[in-house]
Amino acid sequence: MSESANGSGLREHLLVFSRFLRSPRTVGAVSASSRALANEIVHAVEFGSGIRIVELGPGTGALTVAIVERLTSHDRFLAVDIDPEFVKQIRQRWPSIECICASAEDLVQIVEERGLWPLDHIVSGLPFTSLPVQMTDRILESVAGSLRPGGTFTTFQYVYAHSMPSASAFRRKMSERMRQQPSKRLVVRNVPPAWILTWKKPADGA
Repeated sequence: MSESANGSGLREHLLVFSRFLRSPRTVGAVSASSRALANEIVHAVEFGSGIRIVELGPGTGALTVAIVERLTSHDRFLAVDIDPEFVKQIRQRWPSIECICASAEDLVQIVEERGLWPLDHIVSGLPFTSLPVQMTDRILESVAGSLRPGGTFTTFQYVYAHSMPSASAFRRKMSERMRQQPSKRLVVRNVPPAWILTWKKPADGA
């Protein structure tokens, strides 16, 4: 399944910046992520095997396009964003994919209602270091509760923010829920450079 993106890079950056000015805590970035970062986030996902994948916080679709290009008719994909303007943009660019306006805190209920539970993969562009702590905790619980054993959760943290207390707390909390530390990959071809973090949910009883 493949559809081409029709948005310009400049338009995406301007939209992200405008939404950041309106709600910096929930947007968390002043420009769209690079294609290099998006490709690296999805490189380990085995598309075409009938996977169930959810993207949290697609924004303007910088990561969404890398997913859409790899999807096949066997895969199922859902994008979830709390910002209605971003949801509108995603729906306009990719009318055939399912994108809903909702909170990632309700992920378990969302995927159960759509027959997607349990998920194989969750990828996220959410700004966890700037979200309220309680909201982040509820999202992490939903992520862990939505994945199948062996499923993966992938997100990223900008290099400049990686050592911040909120970023360290996020990694610690997610690692506790997944009972393991994440794998890390550095992407320098992004403004700013970012660490990609991937957790794999252990098998039951592991």
